[in-house]
Amino acid sequence: MAAEIAEVPQTASGHLADIHATAFEASWTAAAFADLLGQTGVFGLVTGADGFILCRVVADEAEILTLAVRSEARRRGLARALVHAANDAAKLRGSTRLFLEVAEDNTAAISLYRSAGFASVGRRRGYYPRPDGSAVDALVLAL
Repeated sequence: MAAEIAEVPQTASGHLADIHATAFEASWTAAAFADLLGQTGVFGLVTGADGFILCRVVADEAEILTLAVRSEARRRGLARALVHAANDAAKLRGSTRLFLEVAEDNTAAISLYRSAGFASVGRRRGYYPRPDGSAVDALVLAL
């Protein structure tokens, strides 16, 4: 599937929060997205109502801040298309490397990132808190 990908407008914080809430237990608020979208170096790409990716470029490095696709739109190649488009957009903004953190128990996301060429470069112990009080390590990946 060829996804139509567009830049996220500054006014889309509510839309992003809605999608994010369908993808994550600990979702981000519209206010959090508005704050991020107003920061220097932050950009987002969106596939209509189904998914988006938010990134930040600082100097020659970029970071995927979050990637979310509605559950009913998964397994259609949207996340992969967003990752590739974000990498291209980050390069146009001066990035030579793209980083992200992913929970070590998020096997679907790890599979996606590895198939896109990401490799492990580190680990953050206890980075993602869980509702039961436990925490899961984050794998730091880079492309």
